[in-house]
Amino acid sequence: MKLNSASVVLAALLALLPGTLPSFGAEPQTSSQGANSEDVYKKVWKFADWYKNDQNPIVQNLLFSGRFQYEYAMIDSDQGNHHEWNVRRLRLGAKSKLFRTITLHGEFEFNPQESDPFYVRITDLYLRWNRNDKFAFTAGKQGVPFTMDGSTSSKDLLTIDRSNLANNMWFPHEYVPGVAASGEVSGWLYHAGVYTAGAANREFGEFNGSLFTLASIGRDFADSLGAKEAVLAANYVYQNPNVLNTFTRQLHHMVSVNFKFEDEKWGVRTDVSSAEGYLGQSDLWGVMVMPFLNVTPKLQLVGRETFLKSSDP
Repeated sequence: MKLNSASVVLAALLALLPGTLPSFGAEPQTSSQGANSEDVYKKVWKFADWYKNDQNPIVQNLLFSGRFQYEYAMIDSDQGNHHEWNVRRLRLGAKSKLFRTITLHGEFEFNPQESDPFYVRITDLYLRWNRNDKFAFTAGKQGVPFTMDGSTSSKDLLTIDRSNLANNMWFPHEYVPGVAASGEVSGWLYHAGVYTAGAANREFGEFNGSLFTLASIGRDFADSLGAKEAVLAANYVYQNPNVLNTFTRQLHHMVSVNFKFEDEKWGVRTDVSSAEGYLGQSDLWGVMVMPFLNVTPKLQLVGRETFLKSSDP
């Protein structure tokens, strides 16, 4: 799990204690110097495993799912000072394996700092069927992987926020109702889906707009390059123009070519994207380059440069 925002502060505090911080859903690493701390981590992480029985033919497991991100900002300037704590993300839900081939996953987002609305929206709520890594079929509200940052979960972002390229060409709503097929065959990655683009609400939308389609193809070069990760991908989105579309931006054709590389000590993520606008939105294109350096297992330096160009703002 890549740590971001307030998670970095939490990790830094825990780093002062014996032992290491485990990834969510993974077994903590053992340490002879921090056995007591590791025992505490193991007890905490076991709360996520609500049920597990591989011999049960109907329900194999039931796992807690969610994320929590807490941030603090402080500004000291001639115009004035400001400081504020903020709950950036609070999502709670569950994930279950059914009939050995079906995954049911649901998460809901909440805002504990506001009484109205406390319940913000449904993020994930889908059924996924897959027998192996070669093919999976997903139906329901799900993430739409377009652009480099748009196809990266907020749990795995190297920076606090997604790039301005993704902010302008990706979708304002990360989770969209639709159906998709995805998988990996002999090092080739693919994803194809059809999603609704109509008026958005806190659940599944109004289904009163048009549809949009996503087609992605990628190649994993990690083994040939001797790297931890090396994936070159191309994404294409086609959307029928419609004034009622609010799940998406006013873009007709969208193309993104991105590359993700990571070795033991360093890595880079790049994205070159272009989009054709409609209903007054001008065409635009952009480039993003994000190199990073793994100084230690607990310290990472990241830099990012983004360039965007369009006729109108």
